[in-house]
Amino acid sequence: MNSARQRFTLQRWIIHGWSQRGLSCWLLWPFSLVFGLLAALRRSLYRLGLLHSGRVPVPVIVVGNVVAGGSGKTPVVIALVRHLQSRGLQVGVISRGHGRQARDCREVRSDSAASDVGDEPALIRLVTTAPVFVAPQRLQAAQSLLVHHPDTQIIISDDGLQHLGLQRDLEICVFDDRGVGNGCLLPAGPLRERWPRAADWVLHSGAQPAFAGFKAQRLLATHALRADHSQVPLQQLTQAAGKPLLAVAAIAKPEDFFDMLRAQGLVLARTLALPDHHDFSDWIAQDHKEFTVLCTEKDAVKLWRKQPDALAVPLLVTLDPGFLAQLDARLASLLASPSPPTLSSDHGHTTS
Repeated sequence: MNSARQRFTLQRWIIHGWSQRGLSCWLLWPFSLVFGLLAALRRSLYRLGLLHSGRVPVPVIVVGNVVAGGSGKTPVVIALVRHLQSRGLQVGVISRGHGRQARDCREVRSDSAASDVGDEPALIRLVTTAPVFVAPQRLQAAQSLLVHHPDTQIIISDDGLQHLGLQRDLEICVFDDRGVGNGCLLPAGPLRERWPRAADWVLHSGAQPAFAGFKAQRLLATHALRADHSQVPLQQLTQAAGKPLLAVAAIAKPEDFFDMLRAQGLVLARTLALPDHHDFSDWIAQDHKEFTVLCTEKDAVKLWRKQPDALAVPLLVTLDPGFLAQLDARLASLLASPSPPTLSSDHGHTTS
């Protein structure tokens, strides 16, 4: 656990360094130039057809970001899946499955271990029941999904703006309160590619958007979930009786989770911030027996195997009605077409 805390401290230090153009930024500036040149060369190879870019016969929506370190993509994906399901559409999700040990292409099952499929794909499958496939190459994941679920009408890619091997019809770029940080490319700054760049929509998951775009409002549910998916009202946990509360989070910004719990009136005896995607392999339930453990849903898909009595507090994301109206209109046009139009992997949608 100490090594995990050290990794978290290092992550925080790096992200803080990316917020300003300090000494570390200027020292790493030459490397960011090399990174930018290599990224531009890669895009050119795809555009010239020297690297293969494939299409699948259903519309593909990519939800990603240009900033390293997490920006709230997966909750947006979940909200999108639920919205499209509410319209009666058959939706599938693909992902690389960050942090998983397996390197094959596989379907995520309700009982899949996060170590095999990734914590975010496991969470998406758990809370939406949509078919989810993971693979190192997203084109392979999309093709396998359609083979096993041929009634799928729309595929959403969780992350993958820079994965040009899969052609896409719509792109959604998600930002948090960091915006573009110091505006520099990796490793001098947080940018995976230069901004601004073409995209269909910009969504802001933070409280203070840095520039124009639609809002994705985040709010904790008023209940927590047990491992058997039964609910515990948070109001019960605000009462003095019972064990003190330990809140644990292995996400990009654990402080946000802790603050949202406190905003619900919970008194946290302890908080434990761990690196994003931490696998909890070093978690010992006996060490925390005096606490009621609260965690995020993303952490729960891993932590419940170690701490079955942990309580997961869902994060609810509400998407801007104006964004959803535009999305529905674009999808209606795509679905009405005999087949999706062939787009290059370097398509030119305008940012809105």
